[in-house]
Amino acid sequence: MIARAFHAWERRLASVDNNRIVRPFEWGLDWAGLSTDAPDPAAALARHAAEVMRDTDAFFTAPASPGFAYRDGVLEFPSALETPYEENNRVTVRVFPARERAGQPKRAVLILPQWNADPGGHVGLCEGLARFGITALRLVLPYHEHRRPPEIPRADYIVSSNVGRTLHANRQAVLDAKRAIDWLESQGYDRIGIMGTSLGSCLSMLTMTHDARIRAGAFNHVSPYFADVVWRGLSTRHVREGFEGTVSLDALRDYWMPISPWPFIDRVRPRKTLLIYARYDLTFPVDLSKMLLDEFSRRGVPYDTAILPCGHYTTGKSPFKFLDGYHLVKFFLKNL
Repeated sequence: MIARAFHAWERRLASVDNNRIVRPFEWGLDWAGLSTDAPDPAAALARHAAEVMRDTDAFFTAPASPGFAYRDGVLEFPSALETPYEENNRVTVRVFPARERAGQPKRAVLILPQWNADPGGHVGLCEGLARFGITALRLVLPYHEHRRPPEIPRADYIVSSNVGRTLHANRQAVLDAKRAIDWLESQGYDRIGIMGTSLGSCLSMLTMTHDARIRAGAFNHVSPYFADVVWRGLSTRHVREGFEGTVSLDALRDYWMPISPWPFIDRVRPRKTLLIYARYDLTFPVDLSKMLLDEFSRRGVPYDTAILPCGHYTTGKSPFKFLDGYHLVKFFLKNL
């Protein structure tokens, strides 16, 4: 009975967004740096993903930023990956500085919001962390807010039925996050954490596993595979429709393996990790979340966990958002 009530609530909240568009399928070979004349696009993308997986450190590494601009609580710098969209090539990070106390280490958490987050998303969490002595940075993801090209009403270009562009956009997000951490390091922060929600959860885990400076990560709504959430999730049904009849789930999982948490579980081992999932989640199906936790346990990778008594969208509603915030703030206070 409780599950049915939450699932109905989740569907009502999901239906509020009435601007979802089923976009045509595209291989996006150009976004992966491949020839658009490839006779077998599927094989070309499969080879590309396999090559990336042989050296993901290279894939998720970029030169240092040529410059940072910080003023009035806003940090800006150029993205490490250029796109055809000028507005998307400039990264903005809101900074919520904590009051520093003499003799205490400088602590900070980089926060990556969920897909299609509005400018107010996670601001309460940032303010809460700052109140407890941890500086918080809120990164605007690629194609979100002012980084979104005027031609799209939603942040469709970061998750879509264009296979190569989705790879490129999520790689861009990780590189943007690592540049934000470069700035933190330049400011003397030596205890750095990262936190992400939903899509941001995946991106923050990718960032942490490719940046040794991050000592703690909290991942809010988790799944082992990027493709499986798109294929099965409530929020991405319109994206899956774009794949119908062209790509199978197994193939898509291989193409998007470089942006999936599954291959990087062992790299989490030296860090403090919090995995959170929601008991009635229809967007990140619960069996996928449990699969990830089970694999952490099977491999002997330590982690903390919290199970929210709600769904995906309802995590942002009272009282569940306060419970979620409690788990997150408590985790970083303990581990930074």
